[in-house]
Amino acid sequence: MAAIETPVCDFGRQAIPFELPGTDGGIWTLDRCRGPHGLLVMFICNHCPYVKAIRERLVRDVAELAACGIGAVGIMSNDPADYPEDSFANMQAVAAEFGFPFPYLFDETQAVAKAYGAVCTPDFFGYNSRLELQYRGRLDASGRAAASDDAPRELLDAMKQIAETDRGPEHQIPSIGCSIKWRAGG
Repeated sequence: MAAIETPVCDFGRQAIPFELPGTDGGIWTLDRCRGPHGLLVMFICNHCPYVKAIRERLVRDVAELAACGIGAVGIMSNDPADYPEDSFANMQAVAAEFGFPFPYLFDETQAVAKAYGAVCTPDFFGYNSRLELQYRGRLDASGRAAASDDAPRELLDAMKQIAETDRGPEHQIPSIGCSIKWRAGG
């Protein structure tokens, strides 16, 4: 499984509206997910070792960001026909097991991932209060295994800065992960 890196942040790019089903049975939109100071859009999945390595940290950091007025959403865009571990039923199980403090949504048509330009899992898009892109980096130094407990919390620090200033850090290290599993012919 080849690792893919995210592109450099396209500062100011507007968040793309979406309407997707969540593991909680609800229908979620961009406006419903956002917080007063911004939004973190995370393309994640169940099977990827890079995501598995950071799930507990995601839960911890998203809970902290909520206190700063940053909303968050996880979107799963992989083709579950080829990756059954990423099925909607398994998404519900993972969200419950880890107590996701964010909606976990299924992008069945993969249109949302394509519109955002998502390339891998995990792929993080951090938006300010005007829903302008300010962060396209990694969570921390984790790879296929979790980083050390004292590793800088890059995503958390960047999103806190965005909540306070509406601007992300100039220096961002790309996220790395498994490629999005696109449908054949998609």
